[in-house]
Amino acid sequence: MAGMHNGRVSTASTAAAEPPPVPVTQPRLVVRFFRAATSSALATAISQVMLIGLLWWGAAPALASAVAFVSGAIPNFIIARRWAWGRRGSPPVKGELLPYFLVIGLAGLASVGLTTLAGYLIEPLDLSGFVRIVVLDAVFLGGYVLVFLMKFALLDRLVFRGGEGTRGARSRS
Repeated sequence: MAGMHNGRVSTASTAAAEPPPVPVTQPRLVVRFFRAATSSALATAISQVMLIGLLWWGAAPALASAVAFVSGAIPNFIIARRWAWGRRGSPPVKGELLPYFLVIGLAGLASVGLTTLAGYLIEPLDLSGFVRIVVLDAVFLGGYVLVFLMKFALLDRLVFRGGEGTRGARSRS
């Protein structure tokens, strides 16, 4: 019987013997969100340098935004996986890599699609090189901002399943 010891009532609390499981609290979610946002900002900076450089050299908006997106997505996975979600070791292909690339791919398609559409819409305006780059860059950044919250939710709840740790990851030690 709970609370009984050798037929006598125990004065020790059963809760003291085993600490209750610690649920994922809002501060942990906020820390993950901040870290994911920081990682995403770094990836965006990398993408921005690539996008502006490619547009400056005359690349088509679709090509420039696609290359720019991929150039930021790879370091974002490495940094966010370890820093925001605390994952170590080799990522499981089916458990993390494929779902990550699916989520990121959809976000990338949204950014590339918006940038490409903007390129087609402003083409008849015959904007100068600098103004064209500013407009396309603003659309590209807007696409990032629009999809970040959805991307974070999908990564947190589906890909990395909301917790810190190494569930499903093989250790490299």
